[in-house]
Amino acid sequence: MSKKRGLSLDEKREQMLQIFYESQDFFLLKELEKLGPKKGVISQSVKDVVQSLVDDDLVLKDKIGTSVYFWSLPSCAGNQLRNTRSKLDSDLSSSRKRFAELIEQRDNLKKGREESDEREVAVEELKAVELQHNKLKEELACYVDNDPAAVEQMKVAIEVAHSAANRWTDNIFTLQQWCSTNFPQAKEQLDHLYKEVGITDDLEYLQ
Repeated sequence: MSKKRGLSLDEKREQMLQIFYESQDFFLLKELEKLGPKKGVISQSVKDVVQSLVDDDLVLKDKIGTSVYFWSLPSCAGNQLRNTRSKLDSDLSSSRKRFAELIEQRDNLKKGREESDEREVAVEELKAVELQHNKLKEELACYVDNDPAAVEQMKVAIEVAHSAANRWTDNIFTLQQWCSTNFPQAKEQLDHLYKEVGITDDLEYLQ
C-alpha cells in the first residue's frame, strides 16, 4: 500500500486559513500547533506555514502582554487581494504609459533618418572621417615621447625619485650610525647583514 502524499505548502496554507475562517477567533501559536494536525498540517510545520501567511498579510499577529496572538478573517484575504490587484493595475498603467512614450521617442528618432541615397553617402563619409581620426590618434601616440607636457612630467617624476633616493640613503646612514653606536661589539655581524641586503661600502648620495 503506497504512502499517503503529504500536503504541499499551498495546501497547508489553505488548511491553516480555514482554521481561522471557521472560528474567526484569536489563537496562540501553541494552539495552532494542536489544531494543525486535524487539518493535515503536522505541528512541526505550523509555525513556518503561519509565518508565510503573516508575510503575505493573510494572517495578522499582535503581541498582547507576553503572548503573541494570530487571527484572520475572510475579509483580510479579500482586502489583501484587492490591494494586490490595485497595485498590479497601477503598475500596468505605468508600464503602458512608458511603452507609449518609448514608441513616440522611437518614431521621433526615425524622423530624418529614413533610408535614402543622401543618407548612405553621409554615413560613408562619417565612417571615413572616423577611420582617419583613429589613424591620426595612432600616429600621434608615436610622438608622445616628444610631447613637451610629457617631457615636463618626466622631469618632475625624476626629481621626485632623486629626492626620495637620497632621503632613503640618508636614513640608511643614520641607521648604520645608530647601530654602530649601540652595538659596537656586533660590527662583523652588522657588516654581514648590510651586504646581504645590498648595502655596500660604495653607497653614496645621488648627485
